[in-house]
Amino acid sequence: MSSRRSRQSTSNGTSRITDQQIIDLVSKLDQLLPEMRSNRRSNKVPANKVLQETCNYIRDLHKEVEDLSERLSQLLSTVDAESPEAAIIRSLI
Repeated sequence: MSSRRSRQSTSNGTSRITDQQIIDLVSKLDQLLPEMRSNRRSNKVPANKVLQETCNYIRDLHKEVEDLSERLSQLLSTVDAESPEAAIIRSLI
């Protein structure tokens, strides 16, 4: 019997993911992360590093969205509510 996990149905009906599928997904995450691409010294990055950087990147994106939403709200408060600019800002919030 192989030590690799295989995609098998468990008793509760869910499927298990294979090691190769995990490797492929981690590799795809690695390719999406700007910090990982620019700082890569080798092709092999540990999965835990990729997952940690993914969490950090998502957290940073959430903060950026919140900051931009706040800036748009502030901008909206400075323009005439009936102006075309206000309509554009409202569509972005």
